[in-house]
Amino acid sequence: MKKFYALTITVFLFICADVFAASEIKWLTLKEGTEKAQIEKKPMIVDFFYGKGCPRCELLQKIAYDNPSIAEKLIKDFIPVRVDLTKALSKEEEMLGNQYDFKNECLLLFLDHNGNIIKDPGGKKFCFIDAKEPHWLSQLEAEWFIKYLDSVLSNYKK
Repeated sequence: MKKFYALTITVFLFICADVFAASEIKWLTLKEGTEKAQIEKKPMIVDFFYGKGCPRCELLQKIAYDNPSIAEKLIKDFIPVRVDLTKALSKEEEMLGNQYDFKNECLLLFLDHNGNIIKDPGGKKFCFIDAKEPHWLSQLEAEWFIKYLDSVLSNYKK
């Protein structure tokens, strides 16, 4: 009986570990992500990210990226790209950020597989900026973010 319980617990832990590992986002560089997006014909989520100490980054990590449902959706439907703002930016990263007037601040972009911004039917771009658009921080809940991702996907044209 002890062997049965030990085996059951081992199998359970293995399954749980697999589920959590499957929902961990593997962030790519802009170069890697652009190449992968072009091959797979998927949109990119590009996060210009500071990390610890940045309220926007910490909230987005906690509410969105650490949420298994959102992480799974990002892994399945998008190419996740992270630009580390604590390091020197590549020429391509800097050019992309400057296109959207990021001024070395946090920025979240949704790009098609060719690197063009995805817009809603009204022509408004899908993106978040930290200090310039603080209203989205108060709206950031998991369900809201999933709906936002669905909206991005529905406006993505392959």
